[in-house]
Amino acid sequence: MQELVEYIVESLTGNSNYNVTISEEDRLITITLSPDDIGRVIGRGGKTAKAIRLIVKAAAAKRNKRYDVEIRETDEAGDREDN
Repeated sequence: MQELVEYIVESLTGNSNYNVTISEEDRLITITLSPDDIGRVIGRGGKTAKAIRLIVKAAAAKRNKRYDVEIRETDEAGDREDN
């Protein structure tokens, strides 16, 4: 699942300045991006983020799993900041 999300994010941003983490116990996939790239991943009106969540939901259903996708932005020091 992580490879799928990484492929999508890298295709959208065109760089590898992001971090994808999966928490199996919380069923959570967290995408952490720089402020410059977060707009590309969220998309106009959140359409791209919604599409990413739909793809993850479909891929997870094939494995009888369920994940939530959270998109976060990093600040200048690299710390995570909730959005």
